[in-house]
Amino acid sequence: MSKTIAPVKKKKKTKHYYFNIGTEKAIIRYNKTDDVVLKNKIYNEHISYPFDKLAENIIHTFKFYYFDVPSEQVKHEVVSFLVMNMHKFKEGKGKAFSYFSIVAKNYLILHNNKNYKHYKIHDKMEVLDYGNALTNKQDEYDAAEFNKTYVEEMLNYWDENLTNIFRRQKDILVADAVLEMFRRRENIENFNKKALYILIREMTGSKTQHITRIVNVMKKYNIRLQTEFTNTGLIDTANTGSFL
Repeated sequence: MSKTIAPVKKKKKTKHYYFNIGTEKAIIRYNKTDDVVLKNKIYNEHISYPFDKLAENIIHTFKFYYFDVPSEQVKHEVVSFLVMNMHKFKEGKGKAFSYFSIVAKNYLILHNNKNYKHYKIHDKMEVLDYGNALTNKQDEYDAAEFNKTYVEEMLNYWDENLTNIFRRQKDILVADAVLEMFRRRENIENFNKKALYILIREMTGSKTQHITRIVNVMKKYNIRLQTEFTNTGLIDTANTGSFL
């Protein structure tokens, strides 16, 4: 009687993540040392490939193709921009992969759209009609992703600094109600100004003039927060200094 031979189970190959916790630790070590030789060693051995792969994946995943130069050169420009901004990554302020992905995307969105405008002026109309349809979809996606990430970063900032910026309880109450509108944004169908003011009035009992004053203060902060996010991909919640 022959024995039944059980099939040999193949071991699953471990998926290699090109940008991992080791990469993040290397970036932190890179930022902490002033030794140029050590910096070069850390970069070449642990950061160069992940940055290169990150730039390449973002270019092709989101189809950033409106450039006058080959995508390989665009990739090198993105990597250079990541290296220039490496010192801005702060340990404990989120994942390095998320931070540098946002920095790379923001760089590409800015330059891709500038070049698209150039093509829009100089290309033939029949080419434009096709390109416009594709780019509009890409622009919409990029804007949605940018806004979603920005709102999350902005809410984190206000959660950390609300009571540093507003001291009076009634001001804090109104400001927090404004932020609550952003927290509930996916569940609010009518996002016009009048409806939101009514909601905030009901939540706080404050008069419209008081709400407007607090909203105007928050707008001034948010203009600076948006600039910081556009330039760096993150908002530093530790920055509690007045923007006003």
